[in-house]
Amino acid sequence: MSTIVVTGADLAPQALELLDGYEMVYAGKTPTEEDMVALCRRHNPVAIIVRYGKVTAAMMDAAPALKVIAKHGTGTDTIDKVAAKARGIEVVAAVGANAAAVAEQSLALMLACAKSVVELNDRMHHGHWDKATHKSLELGSRTVGLVGLGAIGQRFARMADAMGMRVIGFDPYAKDVPDYIKVVDLDTIWRESDVVSLHCPLTDDNRGMLNATALGKCKRGVIIVNTARGGLVDEGALLAAIQAGQVASAGLDSFAIEPLTAGHPFQKQERIVMSPHIGGVTGDAYVNMGVGAARNLLAVLAHA
Repeated sequence: MSTIVVTGADLAPQALELLDGYEMVYAGKTPTEEDMVALCRRHNPVAIIVRYGKVTAAMMDAAPALKVIAKHGTGTDTIDKVAAKARGIEVVAAVGANAAAVAEQSLALMLACAKSVVELNDRMHHGHWDKATHKSLELGSRTVGLVGLGAIGQRFARMADAMGMRVIGFDPYAKDVPDYIKVVDLDTIWRESDVVSLHCPLTDDNRGMLNATALGKCKRGVIIVNTARGGLVDEGALLAAIQAGQVASAGLDSFAIEPLTAGHPFQKQERIVMSPHIGGVTGDAYVNMGVGAARNLLAVLAHA
């Protein structure tokens, strides 16, 4: 019986039904490279489903039968795609499977920042009543700039448009962009946006794209939202921009190093609203991503 290794502790029952006939091996929620190399040597899987951690060349070399690496979700930056291509191993992603979940998280973070939800909640719990002194930001008619117009970016754009926001977007690879999104260059995103929201994959070309230079081009008081990849943001530059008032607030679901390290300066910054990279973690998305990963790898194996 052929084996599939899952870099996680479980998989949706609907996905397991599709994979009936394969031996499933689970690496747990925090598999190290050494753990994965040992599992690959022991089981020689034909496929790996990637939920947590990285997939490296060493793991691929430990599994000579490996034909496909299927991402449980959309972001494939944790997979060494160059090594996979060199070994004839296909890398596939469950594109769009968590689009609704991540877009909703982006909306939640944007609203939390604009309406000071976390700060006001905390003050209310401590007995304060700030009605006479606090003014929140009204988002209707404001401009939101999206970097990345894939399934998640376009879904978020639809919600922002429904709120009466002006939506501009940058994505050199996007096709069939709906007419309520005005496609612009990156400098226009920085210059015109009241809210900047990141929805692109992490590549060597865009790593640290939201740096001091980009933030300096933005409107003073801009809101930054990132539910994509932490590596897109220069965290030191963002913190400095928040402390200087150039950035009013930030809503972040992803970070350069995850989990967030103890004592990280973001933890002491009230104007940064954070969640632990759970934008795509809903019951529905869990099923959709598992089924998507299963179907993708089965399609590859059928032609292998």
